[in-house]
Amino acid sequence: MPRFSIVVPSHGVAGRLSQALDSVLAQSFGDFELIPVCDAPDAPAADVVAGYAERDSRVTPVHSPPSAGLAGARNTGLKAAVGGHVLFLDGDDVLIPGALAALDARLSAVGDVDVLHFEHERTPWWEGEPTNPAAPLLARTPKGAFSPGRAPQLTGVALPAWSAVYRRAFLTERDLAFPGDHFTDVGFGGLVALRAERVAALRAVVVRHLLRRQGNRLGLPGEHHAELLDQTELVLTRAAEQDLPADRLKPLFEQLFAAVLKTAAHPRRLTSERRAFFRRASALYRRHRPAGYRAPGGSVGVQHRLLASGSYAAFRTLRAAHRTASRAAALLPRPRGLRTRLRYAAALRLPLDRNLVVYCAYWGRGYACNPAAIHAKARLLAPQLRSVFLVEPEAVGSVPPGVEHAVIGSRKYWQVLARAKYLVNNANFADAVVKRPGSVHLQTQHGTPLKTMGADQATYPVVAAATGSFAKLLARVDRWDYNLTSNRHSTEMWERAFPSAHETLEYGYPRNDVYCTASADDVARVRKALGVPDGKKALLYAPTHRDYATGFETGLDLAEFCEAIGDDYVVLLRAHYFYDQGSSRGGGRIIDVTGHRSSEDVCLAADALITDYSSIMFDYANLDRPIVAYADDWDVYRETRGVYFDLMELPPGRVARTPEELAAVFRDGSYADETATSLRAAFRERFCQFDDGRAAERVVRRVLLGEPPESIPPVIPLAERVPAPAATLVRS
Repeated sequence: MPRFSIVVPSHGVAGRLSQALDSVLAQSFGDFELIPVCDAPDAPAADVVAGYAERDSRVTPVHSPPSAGLAGARNTGLKAAVGGHVLFLDGDDVLIPGALAALDARLSAVGDVDVLHFEHERTPWWEGEPTNPAAPLLARTPKGAFSPGRAPQLTGVALPAWSAVYRRAFLTERDLAFPGDHFTDVGFGGLVALRAERVAALRAVVVRHLLRRQGNRLGLPGEHHAELLDQTELVLTRAAEQDLPADRLKPLFEQLFAAVLKTAAHPRRLTSERRAFFRRASALYRRHRPAGYRAPGGSVGVQHRLLASGSYAAFRTLRAAHRTASRAAALLPRPRGLRTRLRYAAALRLPLDRNLVVYCAYWGRGYACNPAAIHAKARLLAPQLRSVFLVEPEAVGSVPPGVEHAVIGSRKYWQVLARAKYLVNNANFADAVVKRPGSVHLQTQHGTPLKTMGADQATYPVVAAATGSFAKLLARVDRWDYNLTSNRHSTEMWERAFPSAHETLEYGYPRNDVYCTASADDVARVRKALGVPDGKKALLYAPTHRDYATGFETGLDLAEFCEAIGDDYVVLLRAHYFYDQGSSRGGGRIIDVTGHRSSEDVCLAADALITDYSSIMFDYANLDRPIVAYADDWDVYRETRGVYFDLMELPPGRVARTPEELAAVFRDGSYADETATSLRAAFRERFCQFDDGRAAERVVRRVLLGEPPESIPPVIPLAERVPAPAATLVRS
């Protein structure tokens, strides 16, 4: 039997889960079992956990459906546990080094206790000083083991469940489990404290709690706040049945109603039934108030007295001014120019247009990428919707005939942004855009992340300097309602890079649908339009930009490269869109396709891809055609830009470090040999999970038509997809 069973619920924290698991497996004390609790075998967290279970026999994952909530996940983990003591660790928290050794030593010193409380550190997600809220409560505890009556402040409801370790036999013998769906720590902690006979404290930090930028899920608006009263009533009823002594009942009562009053006074938590919440809380207060109880002084005491008297009108008046000021600040328009601000403010007062969808791609560079693919599918599936594409003045010519558009900065631009029910972008809308109640913002992204993104860029000075204000970036992220992803890797990384309360849609990238739907005729048409000679093999060279360099430099002499590989090839040069200046860099066997509107067309035309660290490799992999990574400055790029995984360990095909190596793989054909094919297959397995040709349909049905998740077409398995045919290569 292991000394510890460590239960780690993982719902909604796939992006941070590896940190939690690593912190446990790196402990110097190794006598434990680690029980990650995943939603289902195919959930995002399950992919993360599977790798750990393969490498370490102490990792034994179990499954609990999302509908069971945090309480169900913990209870499932508890049932599976066989260790002597149980520790609950949230999936985005970590054990500090030496934590288990310290717990083992303390348990050995104090003997057989039911509960061992310990300190924890609450760490701000971005900046600020960590806090230790458990320290004041544990500072006054006896040195050894003690009965709960000697430390009445340890009621169990003021500290989270992961701030203690529990004797497993104590929990099972007394049938203690996590109650309810929400605020389960309150109920569990209170019940444990009421039943425990011997407890102890460790005055040292064991868990580092990483505060979520979007805050605790329990703090979000919703009807679930009524369950706080359920947990309060459960604990106080059990205390009454147990005839809890007055010196223990008073702190329990005060700590429970501190949480109740905080919720009742919060301007946004209770979206409805505020009066009902207050009245029920008032009844509980009067029913369970300890004999002779005297309310605290100050403003808190005022709230206690109003709750005791049931004076909802007076209580409501106290919070009305703050609520009014908050609403006014949230709706304050901020575009530049007085006339523009006034027009935008006037439009914001008009009702939302329920049939208006606004699209934008690459900050207005044209009709492209995922927004364009969603727009095209919406015209077929939802013709009743009016769609407006936002473009910069110089990009107006790229908008196809029949597509309504608005020039960025124009009067029409601000009008449609103010009125649209749906806003779709692959980057972000301007800072001045107000997120109106009832509007729906869909972030489609425009690639799979190899390089660090969003908040993860902050630790890389070169990138951080170019990014600007991370506070403004994250304020834009807060407007998202949905975020699109094309593979589990992206799901995990976007959660880290863009922490917010949006919902992730694992639907695939709509722009990649064409890779499964295009025909040989489509490929031939595109090649002809781009000027690819008949019978030639087209190599797409698409390098990414360098944050540490100015201007576009390929790092490869394409003329020499063409000379070295022979006359059978032509090169399609597509520079990163940051460097699209409209001037041709082609000539001879080099065809500059940087200015071509559709990167999807360019990929269809190419028989093979040469890239460095561009996300185009993830999209191109859907075609199942050869990919060569030209990584001449990988070490520099990795250090200055930051990456999420080592591309050299998981390449999409052959890797070349020098121009000579690159030319050689094409001269001898190894760019498409069995080894290259095997590498590509593994790459596709990991990064082509959801791009099956129906992503746009899924997005339109779920977001624009409001169909329920269960009615959305499922993803076609990778083995059953048939990619668009290449012009000169025969696929095995």
